[in-house]
Amino acid sequence: MTHDELKILLQSDIQALLAEYRTDDPAAFALQFHGRSELPIRAMAEQLACRQRAVKKLPALSQHNQLYTPLALEQSSGELTAAYKASLMSGKRALDLTGGLGVDTMFLARMFQEVVYCERDSLLCAVAGHNLKVAGVANVEVKNGDSMSMLAEYPDNSFDWIFVDPARREQGQRSIALEAASPDVVASHDLLLRHAQRVCIKASPALEINGLKKLLPALHTIVVVSVDRECKEILLMLERAYPSDGPVHVKAVCLNADSSEITEVVGGGETPRVVAAAVKEYLYEPDPAIIKARLSAVLARDAGLQFVNRSVDYLTADRHIEVFTGRSFRVVECIPYKPKSFRTFLERHAIAGASIQRRDFPLSVEALRKKYRLRESERAFLFFTRDALGHPLCIYALRCFPADEQLADQENLFGVKGFRSD
Repeated sequence: MTHDELKILLQSDIQALLAEYRTDDPAAFALQFHGRSELPIRAMAEQLACRQRAVKKLPALSQHNQLYTPLALEQSSGELTAAYKASLMSGKRALDLTGGLGVDTMFLARMFQEVVYCERDSLLCAVAGHNLKVAGVANVEVKNGDSMSMLAEYPDNSFDWIFVDPARREQGQRSIALEAASPDVVASHDLLLRHAQRVCIKASPALEINGLKKLLPALHTIVVVSVDRECKEILLMLERAYPSDGPVHVKAVCLNADSSEITEVVGGGETPRVVAAAVKEYLYEPDPAIIKARLSAVLARDAGLQFVNRSVDYLTADRHIEVFTGRSFRVVECIPYKPKSFRTFLERHAIAGASIQRRDFPLSVEALRKKYRLRESERAFLFFTRDALGHPLCIYALRCFPADEQLADQENLFGVKGFRSD
């Protein structure tokens, strides 16, 4: 989309046409209107594609006549994570240093009297300005320019909170490290905290959480967030008054698109990993946010579970937990993995296809699938790992589903149940 195309897209008749064809295939739309030189067909087809993707990612906001750019939509927060982030912050004035599409800004606007949106891309500023208007958000000031240069122009203590989602893709290259992102929040640590008592940094879900205190001395809490068992982002919470030698608290937050309930697992010091002598009747795999936050031992302790081995986050017990934060399986059989006899094991159970899960095992998923000619299947699960003594192991299991999985409550967005380590 260009600025000229944006001006045309904002016209009421174009908006009406986009609404009329909102469910049509974008390529078919472009073909149908080919030759209509008065219409920005390419930009309109692009908007149709974006709007169809936005229905899932931004279900409420997409009900308005929002506009998007493909990259900004891809990089924006979803509504669930945006709402959760905003619930952690409140006050009189906030600054969104990396405004993008404006999704996080819209949710921050619910928690603050005033929000300043900054974005260096002038087209995104115009798009966000339109989106804020049609969503009925009136307490946001949109500013176009380099965010760190603009921040430096504000007096100290201008904001209660600063939110920053550094760009992790420059010149087409994707990065994970905080120092490689833009803006560099490590180099800007002191500048950020001069202008706000508290700072929230959204980081890549692939970021290594160990050692962050050395980079960000004011870091007090790391929050790992997942949605529907997919790790989405890591939030780094900084506070000016927090001591540089203070402990860093870690929390896993598990959200569900079909439920208002939030599950939290909170760490507080080292929790021992109790290993079972053998795999029991049920196998459990914690939510990815819990694994990423390294809180599986807390979940295991509070739920009365044991680890299959010391190196991976597979848990086991003789009882079925109806509501488990992750995936649960009923074990059919567990055998030592021996290449020569494993094919006989597959034949005995009539396993021609399986979902292969592999952790701390010498063969890759691809090698196992090729070696035993196993097609993909969601009926059978084969877990390749090691036993308590470190010997290769295969666990054949079937997925367990909660009886009320489809009856999720849609209200009380921030109802929280938790496992805590004091």
